[in-house]
Amino acid sequence: MDNRFPNQLRDLIDKNAIIGIAVGKNPGVDEMASALSLYLVLQSENKNVSVVCPTEALVEHSRLVGIDKVKNNFDGGGGDMVVSFPYKEGEIDKISYTLENGFLNIIVKPGEEGLSFSERDVAFKRSEGYPTLLFVIGTPRLSDLERIFDPQALKDTQVINIDNKADNQGFGDIAIVSPDNSSISEKIADLIISLGLPIDIDTAQNLLIGIEKATDNFQNAKTSPLAFEMAGELIKKGAVRSFKRTDEISGEEASIFSPKTSQKQETRQDLRQEQRFDRRDQSVWPVQPTSTSRGEQAGGGQGKTLRQAQGKQGKNPPVDWLTPKIYKGSTNI
Repeated sequence: MDNRFPNQLRDLIDKNAIIGIAVGKNPGVDEMASALSLYLVLQSENKNVSVVCPTEALVEHSRLVGIDKVKNNFDGGGGDMVVSFPYKEGEIDKISYTLENGFLNIIVKPGEEGLSFSERDVAFKRSEGYPTLLFVIGTPRLSDLERIFDPQALKDTQVINIDNKADNQGFGDIAIVSPDNSSISEKIADLIISLGLPIDIDTAQNLLIGIEKATDNFQNAKTSPLAFEMAGELIKKGAVRSFKRTDEISGEEASIFSPKTSQKQETRQDLRQEQRFDRRDQSVWPVQPTSTSRGEQAGGGQGKTLRQAQGKQGKNPPVDWLTPKIYKGSTNI
């Protein structure tokens, strides 16, 4: 990571009280885990923080801590109440307020010419509470935020773009886009640690789930070194490996520690075990070559090995089995 980023981000976080975190439409587990982890960390810093997504959360997001805090816009009641008066130069001399019986009274003292407006001309409106600092997580294009991103409302908002997708458009005041990273969660974990922010067990678990999901439980060939490094740090913080994969052959859920074994490999292993078993059995008695008698040939029978013979006659071979055979003719010479 560029050494400038942690310092710049730390300053921005310290200076902004209202912070937003946004993810694009239909986010994966990695994107949502990253956003919620950042949300939990900023909450621990006593920031007014909200996390938004234009689409509804999915079932696969249900294991993530904080998923119930995701909203679909920024108008969560954090904005200011504004009271507007028509105004002409010199018409208002002073504005003050008093507290009376639980009410706040705004007092508008007229100038020498008096007030030209009545109470019916007073307007009340509430700002939508847009954040002054916005983190956009795992979203290649601002258009993916749909209605969340209002250019006019966010014209004074500083945008931090964090992603690992190669097609990211590089928008924002600060763009931290790292296609070499196998997951966004590993980048967020690295960023949090670099900023010196606290990681509790819930944050650590969210990030580990995101890394496992994005890397297929670290079995994807493109898994980056940072993923392994951050996984180790998160486990130290109390996270537990929890990702399950579906076995490609049987379709059943396999253990996270089970290696992937193809059907051909399993067949070869079974064959080798059977061959070892055969050799062990054949070592009990030496097998002697035998010829097939005419009677057996005529009857269609075949010669039997020692093991087949033992199956009918018991373990011990006949007494004359190994003695020399002498041919005896029927004609006297």
